[in-house]
Amino acid sequence: MQTVKNTKRWSLRDVIFLAIIAIFFGIIYQLWSYAYYALAATPLKPYANDLTLGVWIMAGPLAGVLLRKAGSSVVGEMLAAAVEMLLFSSWGASTLISGFIQGIGNELGFACTGYRNWGKVGLTFSTIGATVITFIWDLFQSGYSQYSLGLLITLFIIRLISIGFFAGVLVYWIQQLTAKTGLIK
Repeated sequence: MQTVKNTKRWSLRDVIFLAIIAIFFGIIYQLWSYAYYALAATPLKPYANDLTLGVWIMAGPLAGVLLRKAGSSVVGEMLAAAVEMLLFSSWGASTLISGFIQGIGNELGFACTGYRNWGKVGLTFSTIGATVITFIWDLFQSGYSQYSLGLLITLFIIRLISIGFFAGVLVYWIQQLTAKTGLIK
């Protein structure tokens, strides 16, 4: 199989991978909203957003680890959010804003490694970045600033675990499986 040299330029192959990630995760995101609504209809409502958020953040780090290019996390997350929105997301155009915020959080994590580590270390920083940035966003956008300190700490920990598992561990496993196929080198 042909080896692709990792450059800063985007190739047609990169764009195709981004499109596949965006379509795949846009559909998953739209379907995942039912899990959110199911939790929100129970006494777990205050925790529903943080418990389910990890899945909604997966496209960004996956695009980052597969393409290994600066900006790929933001673009991947934004495109997935656009697909979700076009599938009649209940959040409408605000889905794009959320996608941007989530993508920036992931991107900052990879930037902390100087875009040199796309493995466990990069994903760890990506997880932390996404957790912190999205939590700050929810302090203002979702009214978290009105919550008690104890609830805020609990929500932050739940969010970190959710993002850590779905956008960290699961994305790492997907990266490892993809590497075995030889599709990305």
